Amino acid sequence: MSTPIPIYLVSPTDLSQNHADSQAWALATGFKGDPNTHCLIPGEGGTLAKVLVGQPKTIDTWALGHLPKALPPQTYTLGDDWPPEMATKLWLGWCLGGYSFTQYKRPTLAPEAKLLMPEGADYAYVTTTTAATHLVRDLVTTPAGDMGPEQLEIAAQALCDRHSANLSVTVGDDLLSQNYPLIHAVGRAYSQPPRLLDITWGDPNAPRVTLVGKGVCFDTGGLDIKPAAGMKLMKKDMGGAANVLGLAEMIMGLQLPVRLRVLIPAVENSIASNAVHPLDVLPSRRGLTVEVGNTDAEGRLVLADALWEAVCEEPAPQLVIDFATLTGAARIALGTELPACFSNRPELADALLTCGLAVDDPLWQLPLHQPYRAMIESSVADLSNISNSSYGGSITAALFLQEFIRPEIPWIHLDLMAWNIRTLPGRPEGGEAMGMRAVFELIKQKVAG
Repeated sequence: MSTPIPIYLVSPTDLSQNHADSQAWALATGFKGDPNTHCLIPGEGGTLAKVLVGQPKTIDTWALGHLPKALPPQTYTLGDDWPPEMATKLWLGWCLGGYSFTQYKRPTLAPEAKLLMPEGADYAYVTTTTAATHLVRDLVTTPAGDMGPEQLEIAAQALCDRHSANLSVTVGDDLLSQNYPLIHAVGRAYSQPPRLLDITWGDPNAPRVTLVGKGVCFDTGGLDIKPAAGMKLMKKDMGGAANVLGLAEMIMGLQLPVRLRVLIPAVENSIASNAVHPLDVLPSRRGLTVEVGNTDAEGRLVLADALWEAVCEEPAPQLVIDFATLTGAARIALGTELPACFSNRPELADALLTCGLAVDDPLWQLPLHQPYRAMIESSVADLSNISNSSYGGSITAALFLQEFIRPEIPWIHLDLMAWNIRTLPGRPEGGEAMGMRAVFELIKQKVAG
């Protein structure tokens, strides 16, 4: 085996002080030490002596994320000594940057650049988080024709098989007999019956955490059909389900001492003669009736039944968290790369934001502004699934979900994109895990701890 090639993060000052022997070559090739740039330094006999990488002002998870696809297919090592926490971040960023979605491409045997595990890095955390992130990306990026409710169930079963977890599934008309009417109503028009996936794992006496993920495998908009531009990316509308499966992979793979439950309402919001109509009134698991102001606001309907099941479990969970690609309003407010979070416990939201910053997985809190609750009133039912205003759409959606949360249960709602619309270091265009590592850190600190 050849000697691994060292990689050094360098600033312009480092270039002159610590790599003076390479400065002339770096300047000749135009390398100035800018972030997300690198310079290959030649050695004797046409070999590669080292790699210089521009150092950002703040070194984070993504500092090396662009390199796996940019460097020659050699074996590399970190040239400097790093504290364990930073070594873990740098290696994770490299591993995530090496991801490609190749399911539908011809196989290639082309060699890849490899980074040896840095000394002090957390092997279990990096390998498990990489596997979890790849799982999320694969699920979200897979076309809807190959990722319907049945295939999502298969993916959940495979996860359970890996970790000796239990999966129970309620399918089709059994949703009605077991009182999940909203999940049934949204998914009944598709050829694959709607279903509720219910995963349990861990010591029954451990602190309880329940995750709920929106699993709308494709969203046509229903009879309030989306235009083509709005429908194009709707294979990602099960991104909430994918993220909770990825988070479950982390929790189980790293053996957090919790009793984990994962609830995924898996449906397709399709169009057929039995599809939900605008202004239909539907019953819910909680007993509240819901007027369907728009059939394209279906995600909150399936989440409502799942959330009420989550908060009514006995003994009650210490924390309920839902992930959902819920509103365009959140994307307008925060863009596609920053998930919105809501919580009925301000201190819990603060802790989540802190965790997100610590692991370079940021979120932004939006308020559960109670005066907006009046906007989801209905004249013919207990609630409407849409607001009577075009403003504050992510807030009114969260307030709708809050109707299905018992106030004594700590709850966090994440409204996320689950998709990279541009390629960034370590984060290629396509399906993405967002908020997953932040929530894992929160659970580790506040529940498992």
